[in-house]
Amino acid sequence: AILLLVLLCQQANYAQTTKYSTSWFGPNANPVPEFTDAIIPSKTTVSLMADYYFGYGDQTKNGYFKIELPLLPERVSLKIWATVLEHYKTTTEIMQARGSDAISGSEGGDIYVQTRIRLLKEQIKLPSIILNSTLKTASAKTFKTRRYFDTPGYYFDLEFGKSIATKGKFISEIRAVANIGFMCWETTNSTQDDAPMYGGKLIIGNPKWKLENTLSGYWGWLHTSTRLNPEADYGDAPLVYATKLTLVKGNIDYFAQYQYGIHDFPYHQIRVGICFPISKLTPNYP
Repeated sequence: AILLLVLLCQQANYAQTTKYSTSWFGPNANPVPEFTDAIIPSKTTVSLMADYYFGYGDQTKNGYFKIELPLLPERVSLKIWATVLEHYKTTTEIMQARGSDAISGSEGGDIYVQTRIRLLKEQIKLPSIILNSTLKTASAKTFKTRRYFDTPGYYFDLEFGKSIATKGKFISEIRAVANIGFMCWETTNSTQDDAPMYGGKLIIGNPKWKLENTLSGYWGWLHTSTRLNPEADYGDAPLVYATKLTLVKGNIDYFAQYQYGIHDFPYHQIRVGICFPISKLTPNYP
């Protein structure tokens, strides 16, 4: 009985030392949430992507799937996305620093479910406003490899978007998007980490192409509580910058993105993908 008690105490203490943050897990564990251009589509939209994360002792390749179903076209939608398959390889130093038990391997990722509601339609003097409510499931199977959290999470955020039409042919539209919200995820012993979310995006282009530049992040309170001791830094305040180029051919968008982790997200990311509508999967209403 005494031996069992000692083992349980050691296990609990070990769990408490685990830092549930982007600094100490794989790139898909709890990334900075993406936000859109504050528009809900009129048709079901599918996105297929391939990601490559590199730098700082971690190389990760994975597929990415996203689908958005408009329950009420341009007003309410249901969105689901997930990391399809992740293959990773880390250095021995990174493996030891994270407390991982594997230097390489393959895993499935978490599933996200989101509802989107348009609160305000864009007008001449007013922006569009979209409310997002998102649940992150604990779908990943292995926690010891430190690729994904073994706990669920959620976040709520608002997207504000406003476009300005120009008279140019090369750049016919400029759109600004802002994002604010609140994010929460469980850590250990029924505690949780809370974080305000923020982001800004500038989109320029015309019907054939568009270029997006995004700065976004969130600020966890556990990071704030340990900031006076750098060695104990929890690392839960990631800030990332991304630039994305999209080419439109017919109904298909082809895009490429580069993302750089400015703070508490030790990765470079290259993403390529396609996005297309599927009319047959779009709900019909009388």
